[in-house]
Amino acid sequence: MTPFAARLARFILVGCGAAAVHFASVVALVRLAGVPPLAANVAGWLLAFVVSFSGQHLLTFADRRAPLAQALPRFILLSAAGFAANEAAYAALLHATGLRFDVALALVLVGVAVLTYLASSRWVFRGRPGPSP
Repeated sequence: MTPFAARLARFILVGCGAAAVHFASVVALVRLAGVPPLAANVAGWLLAFVVSFSGQHLLTFADRRAPLAQALPRFILLSAAGFAANEAAYAALLHATGLRFDVALALVLVGVAVLTYLASSRWVFRGRPGPSP
């Protein structure tokens, strides 16, 4: 497996874990606690943030050796921008279509993931290149 393919596989694995946490927490909050979908989405994003940053920093981009003091603020900025795009797209889908809240959320999570990989790879975790794991 090439270094790029290995990194992409790790990114997808971590991203799927974070997306699962995000999705499950939103669905649980909406269905079990009656929280409105857009408010539940905020809580889901906060929980997924911890999973995502930890996995991306420690697994996906570990070989970049980006210092935590550099990577964390950048990831917060990227994640906040991604969440703003997520929330706007989610709100638009909820209000303009007949999609169920969970289907709309799944569509939005996939779209934002592609942009997150590109920005993470090129900016957030840019560090001192080392040998690929």
